[in-house]
Order: sequence, then C-alpha cells, then structure tokens
Amino acid sequence: MPEPKSAFDATYPCDFYEPAELFDPDQMYTVPEIGRLLQGLEPDAEVDPDTEAVLVDWAVPWVMVHADGMVVAEPLEEDGPGYYGLAPEAEDAAEAATDAAADE
Repeated sequence: MPEPKSAFDATYPCDFYEPAELFDPDQMYTVPEIGRLLQGLEPDAEVDPDTEAVLVDWAVPWVMVHADGMVVAEPLEEDGPGYYGLAPEAEDAAEAATDAAADE
C-alpha cells in the first residue's frame, strides 16, 4: 500500500553503484554476493534467509540495468549459480575517468 512521503522522517537519493565501483575486476560474483556488496557488506557476509531474499530482490534489477558493464560466466557446477563480473570495457572506462579527474 503506498504511503505519503510525509509519513517518513527523511528521504534519500536513490543512488546505486556502477559495476566498476562495486566489483573487484579480477573477481566474479553470484547474485546474492552482489546484493551484499550493494548494501556495503562483504560478499561472504552471513545474513539470515529473509535478509538474503531482500538483497537478491535488490540485486536482480541492478544486474539487469548494469548488464552492459558486466560479463557473465556459466555456473561452475551443473546446479550452481551463475557468476557476474566487471566487463573489461567498463574497467577501462572507470580507469579513464579516474585519470581524467586526477589531471584536473
């Protein structure tokens, strides 16, 4: 059920990480691990199942929106999860932006 904005003490910008800000370029992550990273947790942080479900709910659309900056790998095991990581071109773009900012 929608709530009026006045019901909340504060609202915040809906600002999400870019893949280059979130991922170690040498690592691949599962959707639950991405959900943890989006909340500022370590990818292997212990969370209860209800929290895990919420984190996955946040991570799935984030992955879809940022798919152009990511690569995907098949599961390591037949019934295992897929893995996502930083696309090389996204890493290059992030490095170029950092270099440009340093030059200013």
